[in-house]
Amino acid sequence: MTDVVDSDELLRRIQRARAFAVREERAWRARSDELGEGDPGGAQEASVRGCAFETVRRVLDEIVAPGSRPPDGQGG
Repeated sequence: MTDVVDSDELLRRIQRARAFAVREERAWRARSDELGEGDPGGAQEASVRGCAFETVRRVLDEIVAPGSRPPDGQGG
């Protein structure tokens, strides 16, 4: 990544990445629900992937709007 970008472009890229993370989180959570007890290993893997995308989304949220949500375990 050698291109110099301005802050607006950087924000757009972060927002696109966040939107992608939201879609993937939902898709993997839905996949986990679909697999359910029929394929517990697959459901577990899908759940873990959903959690990973949730984490990415939360990090990007914090970059865009610092302090907008309380830290885990402190309400909210």
